[in-house]
Amino acid sequence: MENIYLVGGGKGGVGKSIVSMSLIDFLIQQREKVLLVETDTSNPDVMKCYQSEIAAVALNFDHVDGWMDLINQCDHHKNHVVVINSAARNDHAVQTYGDRLQQALPLLKRKLITLWVINRQRDCVELLRNYLEQIPESKTNVLMNSYFGDKEKFETYNKSQTKKYIEQLGGKSLIFPELADRVADDLYINRMTIEKASEDLPIGNRIELLRWRSAAKKMFEEVIE
Repeated sequence: MENIYLVGGGKGGVGKSIVSMSLIDFLIQQREKVLLVETDTSNPDVMKCYQSEIAAVALNFDHVDGWMDLINQCDHHKNHVVVINSAARNDHAVQTYGDRLQQALPLLKRKLITLWVINRQRDCVELLRNYLEQIPESKTNVLMNSYFGDKEKFETYNKSQTKKYIEQLGGKSLIFPELADRVADDLYINRMTIEKASEDLPIGNRIELLRWRSAAKKMFEEVIE
């Protein structure tokens, strides 16, 4: 069974795009076929970096047609792992249309696994609670983006009932490793895949990228099924 991985966060600026790129890179290293579903149509950085390397489609989740197209794409690409890079505005759309995807999962014979990316602000946890209510069938894992500090600084999430609930359901709370800004900028500005960047960047930048890539691999090995 090829899973569907939804990279969410409910708001902008938490690091969803870099997590999506890192996840795609990990899956490619595992020799998986990957379908990228890009829903950040206003700023499709992930798609611009990877559309020449993997199957990719841009969908608008603000309308029911986008959700129907998602289900059809998942059915069409039966032998592909699906990675959904969600836009910041998708929180309302999930509440309105997310039940379509839930109902389709048994027919698609796929499991939905969410990687919810957070910073240290309270609204990340509140949006996560909303998501869990709307998509209860998803196995949800929380990624604390270390760009915003180490694990101990995520006090709002660490002390929340939401964290306890997620872990009771078998989800995990993990730290996503920080990548130096100049290397992340290289990826976005030059529209590079992580693999290409690991070959073409100046050696100092490559060393930083490979360190981060290795740390991300260890993290994904805990949540990728």
